[in-house]
Amino acid sequence: MALIDEYLKTALKQNASDLHFVSGDPVRARIHGNLTVLIEETISTEHVEKAVFDIMDGMSKRSFEENDAVDFAYEIPDVSRFRVNAFRHLNGIGAIFRAIPSTALTLEDLNMPRVIHDLCKYTQGMILVTGKTGSGKSTTLAAMIDAMNKRLKGHILTIEDPIEFVHKAQGCLISQREVGVHSPSFAEALHSAMREDPDVVLVGEMRDLETISIAVTAAEMGILVMGTLHTNGAGQTVDRIINSFPADKQSHIRTMISTSLRGVVSQQLLPTCHKPGRAAALEIMINTPAVANLIRQGKLDQLETAIQSGGNMGMKTMDSALMELVDKGWVSGKEAYRQANNKSKFEKVKDIE
Repeated sequence: MALIDEYLKTALKQNASDLHFVSGDPVRARIHGNLTVLIEETISTEHVEKAVFDIMDGMSKRSFEENDAVDFAYEIPDVSRFRVNAFRHLNGIGAIFRAIPSTALTLEDLNMPRVIHDLCKYTQGMILVTGKTGSGKSTTLAAMIDAMNKRLKGHILTIEDPIEFVHKAQGCLISQREVGVHSPSFAEALHSAMREDPDVVLVGEMRDLETISIAVTAAEMGILVMGTLHTNGAGQTVDRIINSFPADKQSHIRTMISTSLRGVVSQQLLPTCHKPGRAAALEIMINTPAVANLIRQGKLDQLETAIQSGGNMGMKTMDSALMELVDKGWVSGKEAYRQANNKSKFEKVKDIE
C-alpha cells in the first residue's frame, strides 16, 4: 500500500471531494464544499515528497522536475481514482487529490432533469457543460457518456487531462486518450480524432482557439462533440467561444454555432442545509430557433430572456434553479443569495440559514 493511501482513505470516509496534502501545513480535505483540517499534525517536505513521488511514473517525475508541476491520475484498486496535481511552492511540495468514483454515476443517480436525458439523444452537434472548477462538470459529462454508451452502437472517444472516469464498453467502443501521455495537446488529439471514425467526442477542456475551432468544425461535420469551459452561464459560454476567434471570423462562427449548438448546461454545487452534502443548481439553455437567431445576430445579452421564456422546453436560468433549491428547503437563502446573479430577487430570503 502506498504511503498516501491511508490519507486518501481517511478523506473518503469523510465524504471529501479533495485532499490537500501540502508541506508545512496540516492535511486538509474539502468536505461538502468547506476546507477542513483532517489531521492536525504539520507534514514535512520530505514526507510529502516521498508520498507523492512513490505514486508517480517516470514520465510524471520528469515533467515535475522540468516544470515544477504535473497532473496525473492515481488509483486505489476497488476504492477510487484520483486526479492529482503536484507542485512546488514556497514551503516545499504540495499535491491536491480530487476523488473520482470508480464507476460513473448515472443521470438517474444524479437526479438530472428530463431535458438532460433528451440532450443525450442527439447524434451530432455540440453540447457544452460549464462552470467553475469543482462544480461537477466531469461528473455530469461522465453520466451523459454512460447514457450514450448504453443506448448507442458506435465509437465514443474521450480526450482528457488526465483521464478521470474510466468507461467500460457497453453498447459502444470506448477510446480514452490522455493529454501528455497519448497526445501532446487537446488540439492534436482532436485533430487526430477526425480520422478515427468517432460518433461522439468528449473534449475534457476547450481551453484555446485551436481546440475550439476544431471542435466547432467537427460538430458541423456531423459528429456529436461534448466539451467543458470554465464559464458561468450559457450566455457567457457562447460569448467566450465566439470571442476566441479574430474579429473578422466572428460573424461566420456565430452562424456555425447557431446551427451546431444543441445545448449548454452551466452548473454550480452548493452546500445543502437539510442534510450533509451538496446540491447542483443547473442553468440550462436549449438551442431553439429563437436562441439560434439571437446567436446568429450577436444579441447574446438577450439569451437570458430567451431561457426564461423556454421553461416548457426544460430551459432554466441559474437564479430560477437557485430559488427552486431554496423553496425545496435544500439550500439556505443566504447561500443562494451569495451565488445569485440578480441578488435583488433573493433579498427576501438572504437571511434564511
